[in-house]
Formats: sequence, structure tokens, C-alpha cells
Amino acid sequence: MKAAVLYGDDDLRYEEVAEPEVKAGQVKVRVKACGVCGSDIPRALSGGAHYYPIILGHEFSGYVAEVGEGVTSVKEGDHVVGVPLVPCLECADCLRGNFSQCKNYTFIGSRDPGAYSDYVVMPEKNVVKIDESIPFTAAAMFEPCTVSLHGLRVSGYKGGGTVAVLGCGTIGLFALEWARIMGAKKIVAFDISDEQLATAKRVGADEVVNTLEEGFEEKALSYTDSGRGFDYVFETAGSVPTIKMTFSLAANKATVCFIGTPTKDITFSKGLWEQINRKELTVRGSWMSGGTAPFPGDDWSLVAHYTASGEMIIDDGFIYKKFKMQDASKAFEDFKQPGKVKGRVMLVND
Repeated sequence: MKAAVLYGDDDLRYEEVAEPEVKAGQVKVRVKACGVCGSDIPRALSGGAHYYPIILGHEFSGYVAEVGEGVTSVKEGDHVVGVPLVPCLECADCLRGNFSQCKNYTFIGSRDPGAYSDYVVMPEKNVVKIDESIPFTAAAMFEPCTVSLHGLRVSGYKGGGTVAVLGCGTIGLFALEWARIMGAKKIVAFDISDEQLATAKRVGADEVVNTLEEGFEEKALSYTDSGRGFDYVFETAGSVPTIKMTFSLAANKATVCFIGTPTKDITFSKGLWEQINRKELTVRGSWMSGGTAPFPGDDWSLVAHYTASGEMIIDDGFIYKKFKMQDASKAFEDFKQPGKVKGRVMLVND
């Protein structure tokens, strides 16, 4: 088969490799679309891969090409998405249903061969069947959609309150959509890109705030009851400014959830940190996806349901550019210019 193989920094080669064999209990998927995750950027450009050569790609969709002995949940031709996390299912965290905390996991596209390829093989449990009405490019964004849902669920989110979403990348857009679906009273989206804010408004934000504008914080707080702040604040960008911003935007007794992954060290002033105490904030972290056991958790089935129903909007506005898989190396060129890429880069197979 053909695959885009990473040999080192900025050295991605589309070439012929051995097609993976299907063993008992496994499924081979013909990859139709695979998203370029933000975590793929350091892997491809700045020494972030676990080993070389490696095939990246963990946000993918396609159809079942072959099933191994004993597989019963899917058949050849079924449209599916792949769950990239492969937990051990035996450690204390797995047995509690906390699969994203597994210490003995492997991961498709970072530790195991991924979906920048014609085919990818995975355990039957990692295959989620989807409605054939869902475009493959939309289905390839199920993974970040589950990440956003997990953030709301671990925060104990309940409808009826005000919600701030910091960062309108893919994760942020999905977070505000979940807040809408779950009954938020008002959703305010924050970003530095007017283009991304326009997309946020289209998929459910009641108000948008460009954080480059002077006085943006006062403007944002004016959208809350008597300027008291937001009941829930979801940080999805992982940037130092937005991480610090969460505490001043939060209302007393609010919940702050960090979904974004920081790329730099963070320090806090005494006054900023004190807001956690004074406001008696609940601060939660969120990692990957999950939901109720068994694996992979119902985050995935919920995404499949709400996307098929049309309540979860995943359209081409989420996509920055599409590239054919053989042009995977070109897909990373724009990432060399910070801030240029707005939305998901999508790699597609014919």
C-alpha cells in the first residue's frame, strides 16, 4: 500500500510500504480521510515523534476493508471511524473505566502506525460504526469532537448557565456546540481570528469576542448577568494568555475546565492565582475522551448520534484545506507560519 511516512523533521515521504495484515479480533479500515491534529505538528516538524520512521494520523474515517476471525460488530463495507487510544484494559484505571488514564496504552498514529496511509488495522473495540449519510471528512473529526464532549462531562456541565469558550479551533467549536446541545443559556466564544469567530457564531455562539480588541474583557463580562462572569469557562487553545484569562472571566463558584494542551511553561501572579481561592472556583483538567464503560466509552456513540441527527454541525467551514494523501508533505507547509492555519487540514484518499 502507499503511506506518508515520517523519517525525521520535515521529512515526510509518500511511498510504498507493506500492507498490514489482519489478525483475529482485528479490523482493517480503508482510510478515506484523516485530519492533521495540532499534536501532529511537533511530531512532523520539531522532533516530537516517538520513533522514526513512523506513519502518523489518528483522526480518521473510512470503510471496513477486511475483518479478522471472531469480529462480529462490523462487516466489510461498513462506514466507520477509528478510536486511536488502545488501552490495556487490565490496569486499575482501565478497570475503573478511566481509559484515558491508562499507563500501559498504545496509540494509533503516534506509537502504532497511523492513518496517513491507504489502510490501518486496529482492534475491533476501536472501530465505531457510523451512519453512511455522514461525509468521511466530517467523520474524520469525530476524535476532536469526543475530546470536547469529554471536557464538558468531566466538568459536570449542566445547561441553563453562561458559557465562555476560549479558542475557536476545532476543539473550541465543538465545545461550544456541545454547550448549545446541552442547553446553555448563553455562549460567548473568544478568539483572535474574526474568521474563526464567524464560524463560531454560525454553529451556536450567541456572542463573539476578539481578544485583540481593547477592552474585550469588559465587553465579554457585559454579556453575563450584571457582569458577574461565566458559570463555565472552557479553555481549548492551550495558550498562556487564554489560560490566564479563564480566572478573570469566571464567576464566583464557577467551573473552569482546561481542554487545551499548553506548549509553554506558565507562571501566575499572586493576584491572579488568588482568584481561584476568592471565587472558590472548581478547576478541572480533561484528557482525551471517554464516557461510561465499556471501552471506548459513550462519548463516541453520542458524537455519532448527534452528527447523524444534524444537531452537531460538522461542515466544510471546519476545514482549512484538503490535500490528497500523496501531497501530505505539502499539508505541513502552512504550519511553518504561526497562526496561518485556521481550522483542520484534511488528508484524503481517492
